[in-house]
Amino acid sequence: MQTVASQNGKVTFKFNPFLPEFHTDPYPIYTHLRTEDPIHMSSLGIWIISRYTDVVQALRDPRLSSAQSHISRYSRQQGTPSPVVSLSSQCLFFRDPPDHTRLRRLASKAFNARVMEEMRSRIVNFVNELLDRVEGAGTMDIIADFSRPLPVRTISELLGIPEADRSQLKQWSHWLAHIFDPMKSSNLGEEVNQAVLEFRDYLIDLIAERRQHPQKDLISALIQARDEQDKLTEDELLVTCMLLFASGEETTVNLIGNGMLSLLRHPHQLEKLKENPLLIQNAVEELLRYESPLQICGRTAIDSLEIGGKTIRKGLPVFLLLGSANRDPEQFPDPDRLDLTRPDNRHLAFGDGIHYCLGSGLARIQGQIAINSLIQRLPALQLQTDTPEWRENIFLRGLQALPVTFGKRR
Repeated sequence: MQTVASQNGKVTFKFNPFLPEFHTDPYPIYTHLRTEDPIHMSSLGIWIISRYTDVVQALRDPRLSSAQSHISRYSRQQGTPSPVVSLSSQCLFFRDPPDHTRLRRLASKAFNARVMEEMRSRIVNFVNELLDRVEGAGTMDIIADFSRPLPVRTISELLGIPEADRSQLKQWSHWLAHIFDPMKSSNLGEEVNQAVLEFRDYLIDLIAERRQHPQKDLISALIQARDEQDKLTEDELLVTCMLLFASGEETTVNLIGNGMLSLLRHPHQLEKLKENPLLIQNAVEELLRYESPLQICGRTAIDSLEIGGKTIRKGLPVFLLLGSANRDPEQFPDPDRLDLTRPDNRHLAFGDGIHYCLGSGLARIQGQIAINSLIQRLPALQLQTDTPEWRENIFLRGLQALPVTFGKRR
Protein backbone atom coordinates (compact mmCIF):
# COMPACT_ATOMS: atom_id res chain seq x y z
CA MET A 1 0.00 0.00 0.00
CA GLN A 2 1.27 3.48 -0.82
CA THR A 3 1.18 5.52 2.39
CA VAL A 4 3.03 8.42 3.97
CA ALA A 5 3.34 9.22 7.67
CA SER A 6 2.52 12.78 8.78
CA GLN A 7 4.29 14.64 11.62
CA ASN A 8 1.58 13.74 14.16
CA GLY A 9 2.06 10.07 13.40
CA LYS A 10 -1.12 9.70 11.41
CA VAL A 11 -0.69 7.50 8.33
CA THR A 12 -2.33 8.91 5.22
CA PHE A 13 -2.79 7.45 1.77
CA LYS A 14 -0.64 8.57 -1.15
CA PHE A 15 -1.69 7.42 -4.62
CA ASN A 16 1.23 7.11 -7.03
CA PRO A 17 0.59 4.98 -10.14
CA PHE A 18 4.23 5.28 -11.18
CA LEU A 19 5.48 3.00 -8.39
CA PRO A 20 6.38 -0.63 -9.30
CA GLU A 21 3.89 -2.09 -6.79
CA PHE A 22 1.04 -0.44 -8.68
CA HIS A 23 1.93 -2.31 -11.88
CA THR A 24 2.37 -5.62 -10.06
CA ASP A 25 -0.97 -5.53 -8.23
CA PRO A 26 -3.08 -2.36 -8.28
CA TYR A 27 -6.17 -3.96 -6.75
CA PRO A 28 -5.44 -3.42 -3.01
CA ILE A 29 -4.80 0.24 -3.86
CA TYR A 30 -8.09 0.43 -5.73
CA THR A 31 -9.93 -1.12 -2.77
CA HIS A 32 -8.45 1.45 -0.40
CA LEU A 33 -9.43 4.31 -2.70
CA ARG A 34 -13.02 3.12 -3.14
CA THR A 35 -13.43 2.59 0.59
CA GLU A 36 -11.59 5.58 2.05
CA ASP A 37 -11.44 8.32 -0.58
CA PRO A 38 -13.30 7.48 -3.80
CA ILE A 39 -12.87 11.02 -5.23
CA HIS A 40 -9.21 11.52 -4.31
CA MET A 41 -6.97 14.52 -4.96
CA SER A 42 -3.55 12.94 -5.43
CA SER A 43 -0.18 14.48 -4.60
CA LEU A 44 0.34 14.61 -8.38
CA GLY A 45 -2.40 17.24 -8.64
CA ILE A 46 -4.73 14.81 -10.43
CA TRP A 47 -8.24 13.90 -9.32
CA ILE A 48 -8.60 10.10 -8.99
CA ILE A 49 -12.10 8.61 -9.43
CA SER A 50 -12.43 4.96 -8.43
CA ARG A 51 -16.06 3.87 -7.82
CA TYR A 52 -18.14 2.35 -10.61
CA THR A 53 -21.07 4.79 -10.44
CA ASP A 54 -18.75 7.81 -10.30
CA VAL A 55 -16.60 6.56 -13.17
CA VAL A 56 -19.69 5.98 -15.34
CA GLN A 57 -20.93 9.49 -14.50
CA ALA A 58 -17.55 10.96 -15.42
CA LEU A 59 -17.28 9.02 -18.68
CA ARG A 60 -20.66 10.43 -19.75
CA ASP A 61 -20.08 14.03 -18.61
CA PRO A 62 -19.23 16.42 -21.48
CA ARG A 63 -17.44 18.72 -19.04
CA LEU A 64 -14.64 16.15 -18.83
CA SER A 65 -12.74 16.45 -22.08
CA SER A 66 -10.57 13.92 -23.88
CA ALA A 67 -9.11 16.62 -26.10
CA GLN A 68 -6.96 18.13 -23.37
CA SER A 69 -5.54 14.94 -21.88
CA HIS A 70 -2.63 14.35 -24.26
CA ILE A 71 0.82 13.32 -23.13
CA SER A 72 2.86 16.51 -23.20
CA ARG A 73 6.41 15.27 -23.72
CA TYR A 74 5.87 14.99 -27.48
CA SER A 75 4.34 18.44 -27.68
CA ARG A 76 7.28 20.39 -29.04
CA GLN A 77 9.84 19.67 -31.66
CA GLN A 78 11.96 22.62 -32.78
CA GLY A 79 9.21 25.05 -31.83
CA THR A 80 6.47 23.42 -33.93
CA PRO A 81 3.88 20.77 -33.04
CA SER A 82 5.42 17.30 -33.18
CA PRO A 83 4.04 14.55 -35.44
CA VAL A 84 2.52 12.84 -32.40
CA VAL A 85 0.64 15.97 -31.31
CA SER A 86 -0.52 16.58 -34.88
CA LEU A 87 -1.69 12.95 -34.95
CA SER A 88 -3.51 13.25 -31.63
CA SER A 89 -5.26 16.48 -32.60
CA GLN A 90 -6.99 14.67 -35.48
CA CYS A 91 -7.70 11.45 -33.60
CA LEU A 92 -11.18 10.26 -32.70
CA PHE A 93 -9.96 9.30 -29.20
CA PHE A 94 -8.87 12.86 -28.40
CA ARG A 95 -11.73 14.87 -29.87
CA ASP A 96 -14.87 16.24 -28.25
CA PRO A 97 -18.27 16.90 -29.81
CA PRO A 98 -19.17 18.09 -32.36
CA ASP A 99 -15.90 16.98 -34.05
CA HIS A 100 -15.96 13.60 -32.29
CA THR A 101 -19.59 13.01 -33.29
CA ARG A 102 -18.82 13.66 -36.95
CA LEU A 103 -15.66 11.51 -37.04
CA ARG A 104 -17.26 8.58 -35.24
CA ARG A 105 -20.31 8.66 -37.51
CA LEU A 106 -18.12 8.51 -40.62
CA ALA A 107 -15.72 5.87 -39.26
CA SER A 108 -18.65 3.70 -38.13
CA LYS A 109 -19.94 3.49 -41.69
CA ALA A 110 -16.80 1.53 -42.63
CA PHE A 111 -15.82 -0.04 -39.29
CA ASN A 112 -19.11 -1.75 -38.41
CA ALA A 113 -20.32 -5.05 -36.94
CA ARG A 114 -20.80 -6.67 -40.34
CA VAL A 115 -17.18 -5.97 -41.30
CA MET A 116 -15.99 -7.39 -37.97
CA GLU A 117 -17.99 -10.59 -38.37
CA GLU A 118 -16.67 -11.06 -41.89
CA MET A 119 -13.17 -11.18 -40.38
CA ARG A 120 -14.06 -14.11 -38.10
CA SER A 121 -13.08 -16.97 -40.46
CA ARG A 122 -9.81 -15.25 -41.32
CA ILE A 123 -8.99 -14.77 -37.65
CA VAL A 124 -9.58 -18.51 -37.10
CA ASN A 125 -7.04 -19.20 -39.85
CA PHE A 126 -4.51 -16.74 -38.37
CA VAL A 127 -4.85 -18.34 -34.92
CA ASN A 128 -4.39 -21.85 -36.30
CA GLU A 129 -1.31 -20.80 -38.26
CA LEU A 130 0.28 -19.30 -35.14
CA LEU A 131 -0.47 -22.42 -33.08
CA ASP A 132 0.83 -24.69 -35.85
CA ARG A 133 4.22 -22.98 -35.50
CA VAL A 134 4.59 -23.71 -31.78
CA GLU A 135 2.58 -26.88 -31.26
CA GLY A 136 5.55 -29.19 -31.70
CA ALA A 137 7.85 -27.20 -29.40
CA GLY A 138 6.13 -27.91 -26.09
CA THR A 139 6.75 -24.35 -24.90
CA MET A 140 5.93 -20.81 -25.99
CA ASP A 141 5.66 -17.21 -24.88
CA ILE A 142 1.98 -16.44 -25.31
CA ILE A 143 2.75 -12.74 -25.75
CA ALA A 144 5.59 -12.84 -28.29
CA ASP A 145 4.53 -15.99 -30.14
CA PHE A 146 0.79 -15.54 -30.18
CA SER A 147 -1.08 -12.55 -28.76
CA ARG A 148 1.17 -9.85 -30.29
CA PRO A 149 1.39 -11.16 -33.87
CA LEU A 150 -2.34 -11.95 -34.04
CA PRO A 151 -3.75 -8.37 -33.99
CA VAL A 152 -1.02 -7.10 -36.31
CA ARG A 153 -2.01 -9.78 -38.81
CA THR A 154 -5.73 -9.12 -38.29
CA ILE A 155 -5.56 -5.34 -38.65
CA SER A 156 -3.19 -5.60 -41.61
CA GLU A 157 -5.67 -7.88 -43.34
CA LEU A 158 -8.58 -5.63 -42.41
CA LEU A 159 -6.91 -2.53 -43.85
CA GLY A 160 -5.53 -4.34 -46.87
CA ILE A 161 -1.82 -3.95 -46.09
CA PRO A 162 0.22 -6.03 -48.59
CA GLU A 163 1.90 -9.09 -47.06
CA ALA A 164 5.37 -7.84 -48.04
CA ASP A 165 4.96 -4.68 -45.93
CA ARG A 166 3.75 -6.25 -42.70
CA SER A 167 7.10 -6.80 -41.00
CA GLN A 168 7.80 -3.07 -41.21
CA LEU A 169 4.28 -2.38 -40.03
CA LYS A 170 4.97 -4.42 -36.90
CA GLN A 171 7.87 -2.10 -36.05
CA TRP A 172 5.80 1.04 -36.57
CA SER A 173 2.93 -0.26 -34.44
CA HIS A 174 5.43 -1.01 -31.63
CA TRP A 175 6.48 2.64 -31.48
CA LEU A 176 2.98 4.01 -31.98
CA ALA A 177 1.85 2.15 -28.85
CA HIS A 178 4.11 4.45 -26.78
CA ILE A 179 1.71 7.32 -27.47
CA PHE A 180 -0.37 5.79 -24.66
CA ASP A 181 2.63 5.11 -22.39
CA PRO A 182 3.85 8.04 -20.22
CA MET A 183 6.17 5.69 -18.28
CA LYS A 184 8.70 5.62 -21.09
CA SER A 185 11.58 8.05 -20.76
CA SER A 186 11.31 11.29 -22.70
CA ASN A 187 14.10 10.32 -25.11
CA LEU A 188 11.69 7.90 -26.77
CA GLY A 189 9.94 10.90 -28.27
CA GLU A 190 12.25 10.97 -31.28
CA GLU A 191 11.70 7.29 -32.11
CA VAL A 192 7.93 7.64 -31.74
CA ASN A 193 7.82 10.76 -33.88
CA GLN A 194 9.98 9.10 -36.54
CA ALA A 195 7.67 6.08 -36.62
CA VAL A 196 4.67 8.39 -37.01
CA LEU A 197 6.32 10.16 -39.96
CA GLU A 198 7.35 6.92 -41.68
CA PHE A 199 3.98 5.25 -41.20
CA ARG A 200 2.19 8.40 -42.37
CA ASP A 201 4.25 8.55 -45.56
CA TYR A 202 3.57 4.87 -46.22
CA LEU A 203 -0.18 5.32 -45.75
CA ILE A 204 -0.27 8.42 -47.97
CA ASP A 205 0.99 6.27 -50.84
CA LEU A 206 -1.32 3.36 -50.02
CA ILE A 207 -4.40 5.60 -49.74
CA ALA A 208 -3.55 7.23 -53.08
CA GLU A 209 -3.31 3.77 -54.66
CA ARG A 210 -6.67 2.74 -53.15
CA ARG A 211 -8.32 5.88 -54.52
CA GLN A 212 -7.28 4.75 -57.98
CA HIS A 213 -7.90 1.05 -57.43
CA PRO A 214 -10.41 0.37 -54.60
CA GLN A 215 -10.31 -3.04 -52.91
CA LYS A 216 -12.57 -4.86 -50.46
CA ASP A 217 -10.69 -3.52 -47.45
CA LEU A 218 -11.17 -0.97 -44.69
CA ILE A 219 -9.00 1.72 -46.28
CA SER A 220 -11.17 1.68 -49.40
CA ALA A 221 -14.31 1.70 -47.25
CA LEU A 222 -13.04 4.68 -45.21
CA ILE A 223 -12.26 6.57 -48.42
CA GLN A 224 -15.80 5.95 -49.64
CA ALA A 225 -17.53 6.62 -46.29
CA ARG A 226 -19.83 9.62 -46.57
CA ASP A 227 -22.58 11.30 -44.62
CA GLU A 228 -24.50 13.36 -47.16
CA GLN A 229 -21.75 15.66 -48.52
CA ASP A 230 -19.34 15.05 -45.63
CA LYS A 231 -16.39 12.67 -45.71
CA LEU A 232 -13.09 12.08 -43.92
CA THR A 233 -10.28 14.46 -44.82
CA GLU A 234 -6.91 13.09 -45.89
CA ASP A 235 -5.44 13.72 -42.43
CA GLU A 236 -8.43 12.09 -40.74
CA LEU A 237 -8.05 9.03 -42.96
CA LEU A 238 -4.38 8.75 -42.04
CA VAL A 239 -4.99 9.16 -38.33
CA THR A 240 -7.86 6.66 -38.26
CA CYS A 241 -5.67 3.99 -39.86
CA MET A 242 -2.66 4.73 -37.66
CA LEU A 243 -4.53 4.77 -34.37
CA LEU A 244 -6.39 1.60 -35.32
CA PHE A 245 -3.01 -0.11 -35.19
CA ALA A 246 -1.76 1.54 -32.02
CA SER A 247 -4.91 0.96 -29.96
CA GLY A 248 -6.21 -2.20 -31.63
CA GLU A 249 -2.98 -4.10 -31.16
CA GLU A 250 -2.51 -3.19 -27.49
CA THR A 251 -6.08 -3.99 -26.49
CA THR A 252 -6.02 -7.45 -28.08
CA VAL A 253 -2.51 -8.35 -26.89
CA ASN A 254 -3.48 -7.57 -23.31
CA LEU A 255 -6.94 -9.14 -23.50
CA ILE A 256 -5.41 -12.47 -24.56
CA GLY A 257 -2.35 -12.28 -22.30
CA ASN A 258 -4.18 -11.13 -19.17
CA GLY A 259 -7.04 -13.51 -19.90
CA MET A 260 -4.82 -16.56 -20.23
CA LEU A 261 -2.90 -15.68 -17.06
CA SER A 262 -6.19 -15.37 -15.17
CA LEU A 263 -7.43 -18.73 -16.46
CA LEU A 264 -4.18 -20.52 -15.69
CA ARG A 265 -4.27 -19.12 -12.16
CA HIS A 266 -7.87 -20.36 -11.74
CA PRO A 267 -7.79 -23.99 -12.94
CA HIS A 268 -11.41 -24.71 -11.98
CA GLN A 269 -12.61 -21.89 -14.21
CA LEU A 270 -10.25 -23.04 -16.96
CA GLU A 271 -11.70 -26.56 -16.81
CA LYS A 272 -15.22 -25.16 -16.96
CA LEU A 273 -14.37 -23.40 -20.24
CA LYS A 274 -12.59 -26.46 -21.66
CA GLU A 275 -15.67 -28.55 -20.98
CA ASN A 276 -18.04 -25.96 -22.44
CA PRO A 277 -16.46 -23.92 -25.27
CA LEU A 278 -19.83 -22.22 -25.86
CA LEU A 279 -19.18 -20.33 -22.62
CA ILE A 280 -16.47 -18.29 -24.37
CA GLN A 281 -18.47 -15.10 -24.97
CA ASN A 282 -19.41 -14.76 -21.31
CA ALA A 283 -15.90 -15.85 -20.33
CA VAL A 284 -14.24 -13.09 -22.34
CA GLU A 285 -16.50 -10.47 -20.74
CA GLU A 286 -15.47 -11.70 -17.29
CA LEU A 287 -11.78 -11.76 -18.25
CA LEU A 288 -12.11 -8.19 -19.53
CA ARG A 289 -13.62 -7.17 -16.20
CA TYR A 290 -11.20 -9.11 -14.03
CA GLU A 291 -7.93 -7.88 -15.62
CA SER A 292 -8.92 -4.95 -17.82
CA PRO A 293 -6.43 -4.12 -20.61
CA LEU A 294 -7.22 -0.42 -20.17
CA GLN A 295 -6.94 0.55 -16.51
CA ILE A 296 -7.09 4.34 -16.57
CA CYS A 297 -8.74 6.96 -18.79
CA GLY A 298 -7.38 10.50 -18.69
CA ARG A 299 -9.67 13.52 -18.87
CA THR A 300 -9.45 17.29 -18.26
CA ALA A 301 -12.21 19.38 -16.70
CA ILE A 302 -13.23 22.08 -19.19
CA ASP A 303 -15.75 23.39 -16.66
CA SER A 304 -16.18 22.88 -12.93
CA LEU A 305 -18.35 19.92 -11.93
CA GLU A 306 -19.36 17.90 -8.89
CA ILE A 307 -18.87 14.15 -8.62
CA GLY A 308 -19.36 12.09 -5.48
CA GLY A 309 -19.85 15.19 -3.35
CA LYS A 310 -16.59 16.85 -4.39
CA THR A 311 -16.02 19.75 -6.77
CA ILE A 312 -13.53 19.29 -9.59
CA ARG A 313 -12.37 22.72 -10.72
CA LYS A 314 -12.05 23.76 -14.33
CA GLY A 315 -8.64 23.00 -15.85
CA LEU A 316 -7.70 20.12 -13.54
CA PRO A 317 -6.73 16.66 -14.86
CA VAL A 318 -8.76 13.60 -13.89
CA PHE A 319 -7.93 9.89 -13.91
CA LEU A 320 -10.88 7.52 -14.24
CA LEU A 321 -9.89 4.13 -12.80
CA LEU A 322 -11.65 1.62 -15.04
CA GLY A 323 -9.76 -1.24 -13.40
CA SER A 324 -11.05 -0.17 -9.99
CA ALA A 325 -14.62 0.35 -11.22
CA ASN A 326 -14.56 -3.19 -12.59
CA ARG A 327 -13.73 -4.51 -9.10
CA ASP A 328 -16.35 -2.43 -7.26
CA PRO A 329 -18.46 -4.71 -4.99
CA GLU A 330 -21.39 -2.29 -5.27
CA GLN A 331 -21.67 -3.29 -8.94
CA PHE A 332 -20.11 -6.77 -9.05
CA PRO A 333 -20.80 -9.20 -6.16
CA ASP A 334 -17.58 -10.82 -4.90
CA PRO A 335 -15.59 -8.79 -7.47
CA ASP A 336 -12.17 -10.32 -6.76
CA ARG A 337 -13.44 -13.78 -7.72
CA LEU A 338 -13.11 -14.87 -11.36
CA ASP A 339 -16.49 -16.25 -12.41
CA LEU A 340 -16.88 -17.11 -16.09
CA THR A 341 -20.64 -17.48 -15.62
CA ARG A 342 -21.09 -14.05 -14.01
CA PRO A 343 -24.45 -12.57 -15.13
CA ASP A 344 -25.20 -8.96 -16.10
CA ASN A 345 -21.51 -8.14 -16.55
CA ARG A 346 -21.66 -4.44 -17.43
CA HIS A 347 -17.93 -3.84 -17.11
CA LEU A 348 -16.11 -0.71 -18.30
CA ALA A 349 -13.14 -2.36 -20.01
CA PHE A 350 -14.01 -0.57 -23.26
CA GLY A 351 -15.15 2.62 -21.57
CA ASP A 352 -18.65 4.07 -21.74
CA GLY A 353 -20.47 6.99 -23.30
CA ILE A 354 -19.47 8.64 -26.57
CA HIS A 355 -15.90 7.35 -26.38
CA TYR A 356 -16.90 3.68 -26.02
CA CYS A 357 -14.26 1.74 -27.97
CA LEU A 358 -15.15 1.62 -31.67
CA GLY A 359 -13.05 -1.53 -32.13
CA SER A 360 -14.48 -3.45 -29.17
CA GLY A 361 -16.23 -5.93 -31.46
CA LEU A 362 -13.01 -6.85 -33.24
CA ALA A 363 -11.12 -7.23 -29.94
CA ARG A 364 -13.86 -9.49 -28.58
CA ILE A 365 -13.87 -11.72 -31.67
CA GLN A 366 -10.08 -12.11 -31.55
CA GLY A 367 -10.15 -12.81 -27.82
CA GLN A 368 -12.90 -15.41 -28.11
CA ILE A 369 -11.23 -17.31 -30.96
CA ALA A 370 -7.71 -17.04 -29.54
CA ILE A 371 -8.49 -18.15 -25.99
CA ASN A 372 -10.77 -21.01 -27.00
CA SER A 373 -8.22 -22.25 -29.55
CA LEU A 374 -5.36 -22.10 -27.06
CA ILE A 375 -7.09 -24.14 -24.39
CA GLN A 376 -8.62 -26.67 -26.80
CA ARG A 377 -5.50 -27.28 -28.91
CA LEU A 378 -3.03 -27.07 -26.01
CA PRO A 379 -4.99 -28.59 -23.11
CA ALA A 380 -1.90 -29.21 -20.94
CA LEU A 381 -0.97 -25.51 -20.69
CA GLN A 382 0.95 -24.61 -17.53
CA LEU A 383 2.64 -21.42 -16.37
CA GLN A 384 6.44 -21.46 -16.34
CA THR A 385 6.55 -18.75 -13.65
CA ASP A 386 4.22 -17.77 -10.83
CA THR A 387 5.34 -14.13 -11.05
CA PRO A 388 5.27 -12.92 -14.66
CA GLU A 389 6.50 -9.38 -15.20
CA TRP A 390 3.95 -6.65 -15.84
CA ARG A 391 4.77 -3.81 -18.20
CA GLU A 392 5.32 -0.42 -16.57
CA ASN A 393 2.40 1.51 -18.02
CA ILE A 394 -0.11 3.33 -15.85
CA PHE A 395 -2.89 3.35 -18.46
CA LEU A 396 -2.59 -0.12 -19.99
CA ARG A 397 -2.24 -3.38 -18.05
CA GLY A 398 -0.32 -6.06 -19.87
CA LEU A 399 2.47 -8.58 -19.48
CA GLN A 400 6.03 -8.35 -20.78
CA ALA A 401 5.94 -12.09 -21.41
CA LEU A 402 3.84 -15.13 -20.51
CA PRO A 403 5.98 -18.27 -20.85
CA VAL A 404 4.07 -21.55 -20.74
CA THR A 405 4.64 -25.25 -21.33
CA PHE A 406 2.13 -27.66 -22.82
CA GLY A 407 3.95 -30.82 -23.85
CA LYS A 408 4.93 -31.73 -27.39
CA ARG A 409 2.27 -33.01 -29.70
CA ARG A 410 2.69 -36.72 -30.33
